[in-house]
Amino acid sequence: MNPSRKRRIRLIVAATAAVFLASALIYTSFSAGSDEKTAGQLYDNAIVGKQYTLAGTVATGSVTQAANGVLWFSVIDPHRDVKVRVRYTGIVPDPFREGRGVLVQVTRQADGTYIGAKDSLTTKCPSKYQVAAPRGPSKSAAPSTAVSKST
Repeated sequence: MNPSRKRRIRLIVAATAAVFLASALIYTSFSAGSDEKTAGQLYDNAIVGKQYTLAGTVATGSVTQAANGVLWFSVIDPHRDVKVRVRYTGIVPDPFREGRGVLVQVTRQADGTYIGAKDSLTTKCPSKYQVAAPRGPSKSAAPSTAVSKST
């Protein structure tokens, strides 16, 4: 077989394999993501019995723990004045608290409540890079001295 023909065949096989692997990587990347819904989106469009990933903030004053280990809390929508009530059983992460961002797999019930899938609750920890509240002048700071040069 002609050496130039062998090189051409190897190049075509390698290029075909590269295109196939790149396509597989792109497909896997896009299909692995979860489509998060806010409380408002679930309130408007949720279908009874279908599972969704609910994302939002735990409402202040909404967390209650029942004696049977059931955790009840409400998740508020960041863009609208809407919240949904969630009944959750399972492991509760240590950083879970009111005002904290959460993700939980929920299923809508006929009565409008949402049942959280067991052990699906995760919290979004606040960033250490959030903007701090402005502070007034420090009492311990010495007054600044400016040096001026006169001629």
